[in-house]
Amino acid sequence: MSDRELPARPNLEQYKKQAKDLAKDSTSGVSDALARIRRHHPRFRKLSETDIPRAQITLTDAQLVIAREHGFESWPKFANHIEMLHLIRSLASLDDPVAAFIEVACVPRHSWHASGTLEHAETILSRYPQVATAGIHTAAILADESAVRGFLSLDPKSATATGGPHGWDALTHLCFSRYLRIDKARSDAFLRTARALLDAGASAKTGWYEMIDYPTPRPTFESAIYGASCIARHAELTRLLLERGADPNDEETPYHVPEGRDNTVMKIMLESGKLNEVSLSWMLLRKADWHDEEGLHLVLEHGGDPNLMTHFQNNALHHALRRDNSLRAIELLLDHGADPQLKNSRDGRSAVAMAAHRGRGDVVALLEHRGVALALDGLDRLIAACAKADRETIRRLVADAPHVAHDVAAQGGTFLAEFAGNGNVDGLRCLLDLGVSVSAPYEEGDPYFEIAKTSTALHVAAWRAYPAAVKALIERGARVNALDGKGRTALQLAVKACVDSYWIGRRSPDSVATLLRAGASVSGITVPTGYKEIDPLLRQYGAPEATKRGSSLS
Repeated sequence: MSDRELPARPNLEQYKKQAKDLAKDSTSGVSDALARIRRHHPRFRKLSETDIPRAQITLTDAQLVIAREHGFESWPKFANHIEMLHLIRSLASLDDPVAAFIEVACVPRHSWHASGTLEHAETILSRYPQVATAGIHTAAILADESAVRGFLSLDPKSATATGGPHGWDALTHLCFSRYLRIDKARSDAFLRTARALLDAGASAKTGWYEMIDYPTPRPTFESAIYGASCIARHAELTRLLLERGADPNDEETPYHVPEGRDNTVMKIMLESGKLNEVSLSWMLLRKADWHDEEGLHLVLEHGGDPNLMTHFQNNALHHALRRDNSLRAIELLLDHGADPQLKNSRDGRSAVAMAAHRGRGDVVALLEHRGVALALDGLDRLIAACAKADRETIRRLVADAPHVAHDVAAQGGTFLAEFAGNGNVDGLRCLLDLGVSVSAPYEEGDPYFEIAKTSTALHVAAWRAYPAAVKALIERGARVNALDGKGRTALQLAVKACVDSYWIGRRSPDSVATLLRAGASVSGITVPTGYKEIDPLLRQYGAPEATKRGSSLS
């Protein structure tokens, strides 16, 4: 049951402002704000009002609270409801139904392009059916080949004519149509319609400019092939545009086309031979982001240079290590000529040093086996020995230079967390034996792996699903109920790793069981979780049943 009712004419912008104010007041410890957070946010329900401000309430948290106060499960559903109410009220008096349709039937200009539904567009069409054939631009959006050919016959120049609220030509409207992404039944019609436009003179290099990188904005080109290949993932339309002269070497296409593990569209692009060395290097990095060995191999086989330094300040090998790619991925890069001695331009470390710092003893051993001179000294050499759990070398290095152990301890939170994130249990023990505190915070966290600032190694081990590391850290005195920078315990993260993580294939009940036995609180966790193997354990330790609307974690 909702605590608050929507007014007759709800204003979404006002609710966005309310969410910002709620987040600010919660962080400041305002009593009413804290009470609202506790009542409606499942993650904070069992925290005290003293603990909530320390949990760093985000805008997303505040938006969830406002949505649930009004009886909605999530902020997106709440926002969509308000937008639909506004649309329904405005339909009867739309000044320009065609412009309104184009706005909602094409990708959103200022948010994630692959977001949204056809609901608003279909609502407008049901009220104003004449919009569908009002002009070549709406016909292109809907893949109405017959109507498009009719417009071209009446006016051949309409193939390149711009119009609509965005000032796009017909092919751009087609390639950035939400129907292209969502309505698979129209797939062939889109291909035929695009071919008709191209045959009539439309340019495959068309697109539009968008301003990005605020608050210091600059223009970037959003090409038609970006829409077809990266947003809609339409393989044959991608092929057609390439055959007709599209240039995929913009900022968007080589960055986004490697996303995911379905490499169908990317392979078409690679086989076109049109990607330059910069684009290929970006694709290597993005495949490392996705831990996709098959995709990585495809790009390498089509000429991707693993040594080319990108404007992201890494080459492919550096990036693969930063993203904790598999040993097989590292071997692929080495087999294709990656030089582990090259230094990145972010912090000046070589791939060898990066592997050591991330606790990748397996990579360090592989490089030695391949005859690579490690060329490390000081702290880097000691960390490499810890990564390999080479205790004899550790003893010798510390005896020769005792201050280096203090240098390790000074960065201990980062080293512990990154070793834990790779499951290097023996390496963790070596660091702890050097004097690193088991509770040392990982101050910077790691946004890529969704590791919050000020996490401990235990948080990281639990989240990255390495139960042996969880057990080893608890044995050395890790505080099981410590909160990370987002107010989460290691147990909450261990549960989340089992039900909502990229590495769900590593899931097991072991970390949850170990943490519960060590005294972890079940606060903020409800059952069922979505992973039945841990539900009996959590119930045994007092985890409550979820409400109908709730979930195990939010």
